[in-house]
Amino acid sequence: MTQDARRLLLCFGNELHGDDGFGPAVGRRLAAQGLPAGWAMRQMDTRGLEALGPLQDCEAAILVDAAAPAGQPGRLQACRADALAAEPVLAGHGMGLGYVLQALAALRPQGLPRLRLLTVQMVGHRPFDLTLSPPVARAVPAAVRRLRRWMQEDGDGR
Repeated sequence: MTQDARRLLLCFGNELHGDDGFGPAVGRRLAAQGLPAGWAMRQMDTRGLEALGPLQDCEAAILVDAAAPAGQPGRLQACRADALAAEPVLAGHGMGLGYVLQALAALRPQGLPRLRLLTVQMVGHRPFDLTLSPPVARAVPAAVRRLRRWMQEDGDGR
């Protein structure tokens, strides 16, 4: 992370598994548009524990991931990521974001950075499918707009 980028966007997901590639798809779209000053982005794929290093050093972070199917494919949901620290697993990802945030809380005696989480509800997990389902693909532009708004709002330290 660059010295001036104390805010971090982490995009999680496996592009080889259909809708689980939502985070990387959103990250590519945002990178093509350019990130606001002070923000850096990392494509985390499925390497959740590798997020610990960058998260230890940041003041604010936005996490993007796919969520398990629950009847409303393509639905975006914003969550307080610090509340997720009580959840051991998110979206069927083995050691999911909840686990990562629990580990981060243990490593940061000063407390968690400001965290936001944006998920999209998957149609399903489709191994070795390189495409997003239509509802999830349609959610990408709305996710990008929301994330850009969040990054702009956080520019003044809110």
